[in-house]
Amino acid sequence: MSLDLNTLADRLVRVPGIVGVSLGGSRARGEHTPDSDIDLGLYYRAPLDLDALQALADETTDAPAGLVAPGGWGPWVDGGGWLRVDGTAVDWLYRDVDRVARSCSDAVDGRFEWHFQVGHPLGFPGTTYAGELAHGVLLADPSGELTALRRSVAEFPPALRDAVVGRLDEARFLLGGAAKAVPRGDSAYVAGCLFRVLLLCAHALHAHAGRFVLNEKGAVTATGRLAGAPTGFADRVHALLAAPGRGPAALAASLRRAGEILDETQDTVARNASAHRPQGEG
Repeated sequence: MSLDLNTLADRLVRVPGIVGVSLGGSRARGEHTPDSDIDLGLYYRAPLDLDALQALADETTDAPAGLVAPGGWGPWVDGGGWLRVDGTAVDWLYRDVDRVARSCSDAVDGRFEWHFQVGHPLGFPGTTYAGELAHGVLLADPSGELTALRRSVAEFPPALRDAVVGRLDEARFLLGGAAKAVPRGDSAYVAGCLFRVLLLCAHALHAHAGRFVLNEKGAVTATGRLAGAPTGFADRVHALLAAPGRGPAALAASLRRAGEILDETQDTVARNASAHRPQGEG
């Protein structure tokens, strides 16, 4: 079968339960390489006709690819299947449209929480579904439901920006906790804290740039490309996480460097907040 995403999306929305289809990931951002996967979000409302969906997968894929039932991969990466079509990896990823609607509502209201999900070491923000709609490309939406949800988060919600930036307080707390492990030379604990501190900075800088972070993969590099990001952000973070060190002296030095990045991040978002504050607001 020749890979035509629009034709495939039209066929997918004929499966009972499928509400719409979107293109996500690097392909949606125009940052893909020839080897990049194609990520298709399959927005559904239960009951999903898994047999009909499997039959379409069998017709579409180069080799057998079993689909899992909703919930089969965890609470947030809901399920789907890994297909190959014309030699290209095509990922079908379920999205419960009612949960997506709640995610958009949370984003608008500034509710920002982390959730456990295998494959996401930092955690899975509950507003990720909203971000996927905001940054993705709708391929099929016959009812217009996804278009309406996307419109609600097309402009990054100010309340969400405040909530994400507010998590820098957690980053500051983590640095203090990590310092207590330095005399013991506890490299593993310090490295874990450093990862979270620096990724919280990436989220905050993205939020102030009006963008969602949808995955930890590539987030540091993407942050370095943001206008106003601390100088050399990506190179500094990669270098720090590549070698946090062993022994108290090296670990203390790594925490100081992370603290400098956190300070610069807080200065950046504070400066941006001042620039966008309505006149007369103190």
